[in-house]
Amino acid sequence: MSNFETSFKAANVARGGYESERPRASQDVMSRHLRTLVVAPAERTFVQLFRYTFVGGTAFLVDIGILFALTSVFHVYYLISAAVAFVVGVTVNYVLSIAWVFSSRSTTRRFVEFTVFASVGVVGLGLNETIMWFFTGALGLFYLYSKIISAAVVYLFNFAARKALLFR
Repeated sequence: MSNFETSFKAANVARGGYESERPRASQDVMSRHLRTLVVAPAERTFVQLFRYTFVGGTAFLVDIGILFALTSVFHVYYLISAAVAFVVGVTVNYVLSIAWVFSSRSTTRRFVEFTVFASVGVVGLGLNETIMWFFTGALGLFYLYSKIISAAVVYLFNFAARKALLFR
């Protein structure tokens, strides 16, 4: 390589050109953060909350889809539909949570773990039903809007309670 080529490459690298390691380093940092958020075991609460948001979103879509189908298609009373949909949503949430969100557990006994997880879900169901009744039954808000409000409140409650009781 000639002195000109060496000088040209050195100048290019010095100003962040095509052979610079800076873009590579920032890509490595982004890859590491993405791996932490998506693939690596979730030890930090922020990572768990990030993942729980997707798990909760998936469970919510299952929940609201069943609620809509039972209420609007099959004409089941909306509070009964909400209870059935919530139970299915809790089951989806449990399976995805133990598989992807929480890597540390307070117990190794699955039955006990699911019982506590479901018990938190039952309290969440009570919150869900109360919020649904209040906004739809008492205030006359459309039941799907009530469900969105309920889902936000129950999401935060469920994460905090499950993290504290099961997944430290």
